[in-house]
Amino acid sequence: MTTTEQPDLHPAAPPPSRSRSTRRTVLVIVLLLIAVGALLSQGLLKSLNYFVTVDEAWTQRPHLGTSTLRLEGVVEPGTIERTSTGASFYIEGSGTHRYFVTAAGSPPQLFQANIPVVVVGHFASSSSPDFLGSQIMVKHSSTYIAQHPGRVKAPNGTVR
Repeated sequence: MTTTEQPDLHPAAPPPSRSRSTRRTVLVIVLLLIAVGALLSQGLLKSLNYFVTVDEAWTQRPHLGTSTLRLEGVVEPGTIERTSTGASFYIEGSGTHRYFVTAAGSPPQLFQANIPVVVVGHFASSSSPDFLGSQIMVKHSSTYIAQHPGRVKAPNGTVR
């Protein structure tokens, strides 16, 4: 007796659904785009805050800790002392707040008392009023005052 094979009459399993794998791929791409967008927006928001004024630093001092920031204010007259490693001076805001700055490196040629400066650096400790600077930037353009009236006042009360 010869055996003849009967064809398999059971229904074949359906092929994997393309819509399921397509949905999964789209979901992964959307999640990646959201993550990239969140990272970019955070980076842009941080870069928009160019500096912290002395008065802002005074109120935000507990939160600033020893993180690197740009501190903006006016160089207090009579406090500049050139050192072998740079300069030290007091920087003050438009109110009565001020910080002692020790800046490493050679100050810019235009660096002097009663001018607005931005110092890049960090506070010596989370509770210290001493600011350790690595760079001093002098703002010498007249357009700065026009764009930011009243932001920085000299000790004599004049707006810089």
